[in-house]
Amino acid sequence: MGSRRAAAGRRSTRPAVIGSVAAVVVAGAGFGAYAMYGGVGDADGGRTTAAAAGEKVKSGPLTAAEVTSTAQRFLTAWQRGDVAGAAAATDDAEAAKALLTGYTKDARVKDVALTPGTPAGDEVPFSVKATVAHGEMSKPLAYDSALTVVRDPGDGEPLVDWHAAVVHPELGDGDKLVTGEAGDPPVEALDRDGGKLTAAEYPSLGTVLDGLREKYGEKAGGTPGIELRVVRGKESKAAKASDKTLLELSAGTPGTVKTTLDPALQAAAEQQVSGKARASVVLMRASTGEILAVANGGHGFNTAFQGSLAPGSTMKVVTASMLIEKNLASMDEKHPCPKYFSYGGWKFQNDDEFEIKDGTFKASFARSCNTAFISQAPELENDDLTKQAKEVFGLSMNNWTVGVPTFDGSVPVQSAAPMAASLIGQGGVRMNPLNMASVAATVKSGSFHQPYLVPPSVDGRKLATASRTMSASTLAQLREMMSYTAAAGTAAGAMAGVGGDAGAKTGSAEVDNQEKPNGWFTAYKGDLAAAGVVQQGGHGSESAGPIVAALLKNAG
Repeated sequence: MGSRRAAAGRRSTRPAVIGSVAAVVVAGAGFGAYAMYGGVGDADGGRTTAAAAGEKVKSGPLTAAEVTSTAQRFLTAWQRGDVAGAAAATDDAEAAKALLTGYTKDARVKDVALTPGTPAGDEVPFSVKATVAHGEMSKPLAYDSALTVVRDPGDGEPLVDWHAAVVHPELGDGDKLVTGEAGDPPVEALDRDGGKLTAAEYPSLGTVLDGLREKYGEKAGGTPGIELRVVRGKESKAAKASDKTLLELSAGTPGTVKTTLDPALQAAAEQQVSGKARASVVLMRASTGEILAVANGGHGFNTAFQGSLAPGSTMKVVTASMLIEKNLASMDEKHPCPKYFSYGGWKFQNDDEFEIKDGTFKASFARSCNTAFISQAPELENDDLTKQAKEVFGLSMNNWTVGVPTFDGSVPVQSAAPMAASLIGQGGVRMNPLNMASVAATVKSGSFHQPYLVPPSVDGRKLATASRTMSASTLAQLREMMSYTAAAGTAAGAMAGVGGDAGAKTGSAEVDNQEKPNGWFTAYKGDLAAAGVVQQGGHGSESAGPIVAALLKNAG
């Protein structure tokens, strides 16, 4: 998006709720900032730097006056329609000018009124009220945003830290706003019983519904309406973000898409993550792959389907199956679980530095002994875990066709210490609750069934398959170890009262610069499998475990 000047202490712009309104930027007059600070920029975006003038470069924390005046200058120019002047007040004039020009030309936004709130440090919240007009149609537009002021590294002058989210909080860098005929006709998503699914009733489904529209809008037989929408750029598409409708000027005719979601279980999943901003969970049917519920406490990103996080010890389910198949472990045979084990120059240890003397592999699995798995690294090839994940569990192939965008797990080939770390779900291994629910489902059903949200019969698509299944002996041992973990191991507290034919595995994954690890939990009961993560939740037994267990109980 053009060249941008590096700025120390850069922070992402976030939408902010405005507490007390300081003033309203009035076109032509505004704060009086444009006249008061008029020497700072011009219509061509030129600047007279302190360095060029031989003056001392400004440094140190921004003053309140600098933050306020910079925000005033930017907002006043934007509201006046002075795109060049507004862009000159940012640290990336080229990108700012392009997006602000498109705001009027492509998004067809007019009569913009910007109301700043009370600054919080170097961040200034503001509200936007405007009108979106297309032909004879028009509708009011209102939302909150925020900007951050930083020092220019060249001359130290204060500038707005430019990100697309300054213009609208739903925008990522490289995205744009467009008003016109919708790229995809609307869809009416239905649950498995034929009931309508809406984000109003099920907040977690906002991103899911966007994905369904993108995938099935044209196929479902609807006709597009006129709307203001976010059109995703290259970076957002790489992250599998879908275009998003912000304002509908005229409704199109929706087509219908039936999903596998169970309305009662979806409601239960929403309840379980409510108030937990970093919690995500997925529930599926093990024997078919049907996704029955998906929920995220934070609704801006579908972590449950698209997250890419180290799964910690829940990955030991996959690793254990590999070790048993290679005759490197057996459920009831003695297996080493020392306090420490070094490999590839790294020293690995167990939680609280525990050890199990003369214990079995089953005991090490149930207690989640790291060294029991790491100690087998010298006996493995670098690609053994990658092969096991792909060939048996259908992971890391990037070919799942769920019906909406998903991340299908990643188990890269690694060597030395990172390879050893991958055995316990660290290193380069990355998963999400959908992937780990599928792992539990594979153990329960005996073979991989690709998870899906939209039945393949809707569009004739082919589901992903795994190339082989575990041997009967390996499968029986894995089920017994997960059952024992649920009854007497680290998962026992969370799984108390679940009953029936159940199995589970806990996990916690260390993340750089996090005070607490991410807590993971994967489990099955009967024909149902589920998994969840609570980022910065600590031990999975205490964070994600109760969420997953409650869903399994709700499912009967």
